[in-house]
Amino acid sequence: MRRVLALLASLLLASAAEPPTKRAFLMLGGATQILDADGKVTWKYPAETRDGCVLPNGHVLLTLAKSKTYPGGAVIEVTRDLKVVFEYKGTQAEVNTAQRLPDGRTMLTEAGANPRILEVDATGRIQVEIPLLCSAKDPHFQSRMTRKQPNGHYLVPQDKLVRELDPTGKVVWEYQAPASKLDNRTFCALRNAAGHTLVSLTVGNQVVEVDAAGKVVWELKAGDLPGLPINRTTALAWLPNGNVVLSNYAARAPHPKLVEVTRDKQVVWTYVDDSKFGVHEFQLLDADGKPLAGALR
Repeated sequence: MRRVLALLASLLLASAAEPPTKRAFLMLGGATQILDADGKVTWKYPAETRDGCVLPNGHVLLTLAKSKTYPGGAVIEVTRDLKVVFEYKGTQAEVNTAQRLPDGRTMLTEAGANPRILEVDATGRIQVEIPLLCSAKDPHFQSRMTRKQPNGHYLVPQDKLVRELDPTGKVVWEYQAPASKLDNRTFCALRNAAGHTLVSLTVGNQVVEVDAAGKVVWELKAGDLPGLPINRTTALAWLPNGNVVLSNYAARAPHPKLVEVTRDKQVVWTYVDDSKFGVHEFQLLDADGKPLAGALR
């Protein structure tokens, strides 16, 4: 009996020493806000957004959805007291994504009659322009969460493809989403140091990791998480320990809007709220509200 009690005590101590995972994050979509690890809203911006990130200086870079103020969408940088210190006004149907680059430029994509990648300087002047070849006529599918890579290439989810473009716009790698009864459009693509690419397939309710040859080496699909439906996978984060955090964009309470899973598909963290908004994009933050070190997004 003493041995049993001792074992139970040790298990309880181990459990107490390993608190459940908590995550602070920037939420982007119908609600634009920062939440701490306890789920408390600590900052808000009063507009719908498509992409964004907390910058090292604490300001927030936001890709704004089109509105009366910005009929072509926009990219802005704001201070925590909502002062705009950088602005690029979209010139076409919408601006889909934005990324602050190490050299201080801002990379963004515009969709419309002339879909393109742009890099603009601190004044909003265009320094780089790369046309995008698109099979989709609907601007909403011409490009999604584009990211510039450390080698100077661009990973561009487009319709049902992910394309890697070199600085001249030449396609040097391509991944075709698998055929499906559902609409397997690509949304997010993250490339790790090993050259593997993590891709979210929105209406296909699926996440796949592919190697340089395009072979699937890991996947997460509907039905893999008992009791937790996958419903419209959009944004992703890839953590140094291999865990994947995904946005369950069409999920509403009681189902989680963000889900973190391990490589063996164990759920270690979820985020649920009772709002009507889905999480279009997100950025994980540390306890100090800074970008979580080592997380790809």
